[in-house]
Order: sequence, then C-alpha cells, then structure tokens
Amino acid sequence: MVIRTARASDAQALAGLLGQLGYPNTTRFVQKKLMRFSKKDDRVFVATLRGQVIGFASCHIVPLIHQSGNLCRITAIIVAHGFRNSNIGHTLMQVVERHARSRRCTKIEVTSGQHRSKAHRFYGRLGYREVSRRFLKDLGT
Repeated sequence: MVIRTARASDAQALAGLLGQLGYPNTTRFVQKKLMRFSKKDDRVFVATLRGQVIGFASCHIVPLIHQSGNLCRITAIIVAHGFRNSNIGHTLMQVVERHARSRRCTKIEVTSGQHRSKAHRFYGRLGYREVSRRFLKDLGT
C-alpha cells in the first residue's frame, strides 16, 4: 500500500468513495475541490494498492487565536468497503497526524455523525476522545 497526496486524476475514485460514505458527488465536483486543497497546508491523502485508490483522508489546518499553534481538522476519512478493518484507516490517520505536527498543530480533531458508532470506536482506539458538542447551521447554497 502507498499513501500519497491526491491528484486530479484521483477525482473519480474519490467521488466513488464519498458515495460509499453517503455523500454522492460528481468527478468534476471533486476535481474542483482538489484544486482548492493544493493551494495551502490543507491536504487530501489517498491510500492506493496496486494503483487503485482504496481510501482517503482530508484535513484542514486552522490557525488558533486563543492559544499557540494550529488545529488540524479531519473533514473526511473513508476506506473502500472491501478493504476495511485492514489497518488502512489507521495508517491514513498516522499520515494526517504527521502532517499536522509538521504544520505546528497542537491539536487534531475529527467530527463524526452520531450514527457512525463503528467510527467512534475506531477514533477512541487511536486515542481520540469525545470532548464537546457541535452545532451546525445550514446556510444553503
């Protein structure tokens, strides 16, 4: 398995993975998003096996005004159905954590839908703990 930064040519595979997570998107939509990730410290890391994208994790680096350092926010992580429970998610999280440290992050956070109990256990095994509630307001498009 190889972990690398996502490329525009990965957009179709990423769109398929997002669909598995319940976020159906077009290849073009994902291509546009990937272009925005390439301009800052934000990243999309992909896991590949024999050239096939089998998972990815995306993260954003956010400056903190109330304390030193930055925050790394993981906004998506998914491993393809046939490859789950084989340490790929753990490896992706390690890569994101290394990236966060390299960008002077003092904290890393991941949000997860209340219905994703397996994901919650996964994060707990990696040392993440539930610390707050999240409030979300949809502003439309």
